Amino acid sequence: FQYLKRFDQGCDLDAFCYEERAVEGSPAECLQQLLLHCGVTDPSWAELRNFTWFLNIQLRDCEASVFCNPGFVQDTLKGF
Repeated sequence: FQYLKRFDQGCDLDAFCYEERAVEGSPAECLQQLLLHCGVTDPSWAELRNFTWFLNIQLRDCEASVFCNPGFVQDTLKGF
């Protein structure tokens, strides 16, 4: 939700890192973001769960990668 919210606001996601236990927005806002970005019309709870699971793994791996670290790559991969 933190990434999707900032993406919609046009924020620079390269400099953002997920903040565990940081509560942002309401459950309704979170659900709205998930429905907006999951890519399935009228998704089931299982489809939303799979979307969030996949997105979470991808973002966690991205944050852990040295190649996605703005301090390491400088501006050579802007927006990657």
